[in-house]
Amino acid sequence: MPELPEVETTRRGIADILTGQAIETVTVRDPRLRWPVPDHLQQTLQGQRVRSVERRAKYLLIGFEHGTLIVHLGMSGTLRVVTAARAVEKHDHVDLALEDGRILRYRDPRRFGCILWHEQATATHPLLASLGPEPLSDTFNADYLKLQLARRQAAIKLVIMDQHVVVGVGNIYASEALFRARIDPQKPAATLKKREITALVDAIKATLADAIAAGGTTLRDYVDSSGNTGYFQLQTYAYGRAGEPCRVCNSPIVEIRQGQRATFFCPNCQK
Repeated sequence: MPELPEVETTRRGIADILTGQAIETVTVRDPRLRWPVPDHLQQTLQGQRVRSVERRAKYLLIGFEHGTLIVHLGMSGTLRVVTAARAVEKHDHVDLALEDGRILRYRDPRRFGCILWHEQATATHPLLASLGPEPLSDTFNADYLKLQLARRQAAIKLVIMDQHVVVGVGNIYASEALFRARIDPQKPAATLKKREITALVDAIKATLADAIAAGGTTLRDYVDSSGNTGYFQLQTYAYGRAGEPCRVCNSPIVEIRQGQRATFFCPNCQK
């Protein structure tokens, strides 16, 4: 599933291309995504000019004068900038044709993503209204996280994956950040000491920044706006390395299940 680094990589790939461009036409081949694509999208967007391309959590926000196109990539979605000569494939569900002749194409084999239209401030949309702070922002700091963890007995990995606590720390990046901070993912959140919380905040920020620099992580379907795969998975210390020697101490990496998701950690390094 595309997480924050993959979505941010996509945003950076399309922002300069889209900003300032007017939408010539909208083609919806299959509106059956997680929620139906609005049937008024062609009428609403035709002739409107893109003012901004932002990201909130794992949502892409394409801003226009009269509203915002909210895009979520779901489990297998991608946004690619292609030429009009590019053949349409089976899972290419939505095209936004730009005035310069290029096309922003939404592809989603599993159709778990969404394309929605919102005319009010984006923070008021039900999907965005209750989200926690961005992990790379100054708002996400040790003091904030300490308050969030104070009464939570759940495992720390599950807490940092809670989008109400902090957005965008998906399964891969939670395992990697906890390894960097040398914290056992099973440890009850409320028991973390201030120095551990500070280390974890720093590790989350560094892990996500490194993943963005690497173009995200490609496990199955993800490619960026140019069709390139991410390669962060080549430098993971914990995720996906069950049974392999820890890159720090050579102890075997262990895999467990938490919240129906795989967790990878080093029992020797992470206490």
